[in-house]
Amino acid sequence: MIRKLKSGQYRLYSVKKDPKTHKRRNLGTFDSLSAAKKHEQEVQYFKRH
Repeated sequence: MIRKLKSGQYRLYSVKKDPKTHKRRNLGTFDSLSAAKKHEQEVQYFKRH
């Protein structure tokens, strides 16, 4: 899940919430939407291989 921050950057969050904190895990902050999407694809690939 990618969200745009007030600073103009994009942050990648996990889809599931952490059971302890009830918040989504921060998976990285990126300057461009394309960089965030690229990293999201890498994360999905890593989860399945």
